[in-house]
Amino acid sequence: MPSAAERTRTLVQSTCSAVLLVPGLEATRPELLCPEARSVAGDGDVHLVFPADAPAVRAATHAQDGDIRAVLELTDVAPVSVPHRIRGRAWLSGWITVVPGTAEPGRATVRLELDEVTVDDLWGAQGVDPDAFAAASPDPLAAYETELLQHLHSGHGDQVRRLWRLLGEHRDEPGPDDRAVPLALDRFGLRVRFTRGGATGSPADRSFDARFEFPEPADDLVALRRAMHRLFDATED
Repeated sequence: MPSAAERTRTLVQSTCSAVLLVPGLEATRPELLCPEARSVAGDGDVHLVFPADAPAVRAATHAQDGDIRAVLELTDVAPVSVPHRIRGRAWLSGWITVVPGTAEPGRATVRLELDEVTVDDLWGAQGVDPDAFAAASPDPLAAYETELLQHLHSGHGDQVRRLWRLLGEHRDEPGPDDRAVPLALDRFGLRVRFTRGGATGSPADRSFDARFEFPEPADDLVALRRAMHRLFDATED
């Protein structure tokens, strides 16, 4: 399974939404606190690119000896329609300063020097050591995950539904109203959200997740294709 540090690093370097929460800027429109780009430096600092006149840039510019703290909040939403679409959130806290000369004209880079990291996702809530975050790498499939999940859902829905057959207590054949939607994908496996259509209660109450681990990590698309074929072939046994 991916470590908490790897999962957080993946969120930071993905396209999920992000907002920089800065004391004193609570009344600022949220869209003005959303960085245009973000990256992680070799030392683990997070670099955030904003318009040069953005409120966060002004606040960081006037910081005295890095005395302004901020929190980068990330929200990860599933790219397919499922009950409870928010897959996770992460909060990266630390001090902000402006890094001169690192952005194109009209833009500025704000550096977030981390001292506390927390992730709450499909794996649960967990603290992450900033050094572990700095040493981690994002999942190699992250750049393709949205497209792959949408393709699995729209083009291979029947095969995904047959994954019901691999479940333990839910192993019985799905009914016509039962759903199976690919929810998350990483190099270690595929997570699917199953929903019983004929059961009582809300869709969220009728839903459960199952994780299908790959025999070995799929570090590229070729290996992923091989792993997915093996997974779907198992439903025919």
